[in-house]
Amino acid sequence: MMSPVLQFLFLWLLLRESESQAYMGNGLDFAANFGNYLSPVTRPANASRIFYAIMFDAGSTGTRIHVYTFIQKDPDGLPVLDNEMYSSEKPGLSAYADNPENAGYSLRKLLVVAKSTVPRVEWKRTPVVLRATAGLRRLPLAKALALLEEVQYVFDEYPFYVPADSVSIMDGTNEGIFAWVTMNFLTGNLRPNIKRTVGILDLGGGSTQITFLPKSKKTIKNVSADFIARFSMFNTTHELYTHSYSEKGIKAARIAALGASGSEGLEWKVYKTSCLPKNYEGEFQFGEFTYKVTGNPEGYTGYKACYQEMKKIVKGIIQQPNELKDGAVFFAFSYFFDHAVEADLIDENRGGAVQTRDFRKRAKEVCNKMSMFNPMKAFLCMDLTYITCLLKDGYGFKENTVLELIKKVNNVEASWALGAAINYFKYISLL
Repeated sequence: MMSPVLQFLFLWLLLRESESQAYMGNGLDFAANFGNYLSPVTRPANASRIFYAIMFDAGSTGTRIHVYTFIQKDPDGLPVLDNEMYSSEKPGLSAYADNPENAGYSLRKLLVVAKSTVPRVEWKRTPVVLRATAGLRRLPLAKALALLEEVQYVFDEYPFYVPADSVSIMDGTNEGIFAWVTMNFLTGNLRPNIKRTVGILDLGGGSTQITFLPKSKKTIKNVSADFIARFSMFNTTHELYTHSYSEKGIKAARIAALGASGSEGLEWKVYKTSCLPKNYEGEFQFGEFTYKVTGNPEGYTGYKACYQEMKKIVKGIIQQPNELKDGAVFFAFSYFFDHAVEADLIDENRGGAVQTRDFRKRAKEVCNKMSMFNPMKAFLCMDLTYITCLLKDGYGFKENTVLELIKKVNNVEASWALGAAINYFKYISLL
């Protein structure tokens, strides 16, 4: 018999699609749907309070835990982020689709970090939350539900506060919104009367997101209401452009370029591509499946051939907001950062600024001289070329547009997790 948790999650996922249509029909009302996530914590006048939040980011390629320490000083303002403890486990939860109990084991290892970070006296009022992203969104419903139920079971073993909605699959749009909140929180752009904000580009394994605050009302009027998120903060209403593209993450793009979509589980199948060295034979894993790949020994190889393979994934599919041509400031992270490091475009510890043309130039160098590059980086040509296509032919960025590539800001991981954690302030005030 199906457990109560599984019944609840099953009904929730069945309703999610119909709810999302109504939810997005008039634009995304962030404040109404997530509550007043900036509400100050209840406390004595003139007193600061330290509190904690545990957020799990269950991505397609790994599970990460963020344990945040906040100080609420100003009763009318945002809290101060005092510290973040970060750890991760690979592979992602979706890799355990046929063995959910093993997913629970990986979570328990990360929860050890949480128990050692949060003082014992604070355990019962520290929320623990997991949001799964593209990895679980790609799974069949029954397998996704089994994984979520295992997560819920593990959470209930621990002494933290487990909210009613502590475990769920997160909508891709909310990934973009929360990432925008994170980056503008960390860069000081969420304070009252701040007009300058930064946009975000997030590239995961299964999906990719773009979110920014348009300068022109024309941008708002000229795009579908489905891609406009509205929310109020300090008596200021923000209207964000936000778009999440499923199956356009870096690993999903590999699968699409290889023509392997829909053929998961065919262990005998080998896929050829012009984006790998001609004599290469290897494989890569995404979620619960492993894909065998080779170069194309009898065909063309190199940048031009690879570019044509990757371009078809984004051309005419990714929208090109006109405002991206005006030089807005964008922070890019996740696989944008990782592959820029791999290609020696930036320093891993410091990050750095690159122009979009830098990805193209390095992709050409790598693809046209694949035999000279580290065989451990066999997919670098394919991945850099896809990033080039995504930025240029997809989003429509100019060649000289500068992207700030980062992994951390003030020692805090650049991701949607912090923005999502802020959403749980309203729970903490009740504990």
